Amino acid sequence: MQIHLAKTDITEMAVDAVVNPANSLGIMGGGVAGALSRRGGPSIQREAMSLAPIAVGAAVVTNAGQLWAKFVIHAPTMEEPGTKVGVENVRRATRAALLAAAHHGFEVIALPGMGTGLGGVDPADAARAMVDELRAHRQPKPATVYLVDLRDEILLNLEDALRVASG
Repeated sequence: MQIHLAKTDITEMAVDAVVNPANSLGIMGGGVAGALSRRGGPSIQREAMSLAPIAVGAAVVTNAGQLWAKFVIHAPTMEEPGTKVGVENVRRATRAALLAAAHHGFEVIALPGMGTGLGGVDPADAARAMVDELRAHRQPKPATVYLVDLRDEILLNLEDALRVASG
């Protein structure tokens, strides 16, 4: 698996799928979910809510509306919108997103800093958990993962976690 870091807006990624660090209800109000919903349109949230409840540690795939991406992988980090979560939820959501990508045969996905916004997880802890799950994923798909965020703090922590994991 190739892993790339990018300081970019996940809503503008032309990939097979973008990952939404969702809530179990499929409500896309704030954070990355809100941005995806605003840019992609209401059909994404409608479909996500029709598949709810989505357990933390599970993931569902929906249409991507008007996004450049083809699909959205909804991987809940929290049960209720706006809930503070622990790092284990980041780990479980990242694993679920990767398994959903593999199941659907997605080659390229974009993964934001999971749980680092509304979830309140320490960026360094979240980055280590995400990179651990990327390294543990042994399936051929996704072949490429873009770790994306607009926040320098998240990207620096992801970069540090990748450096530690590879060396």
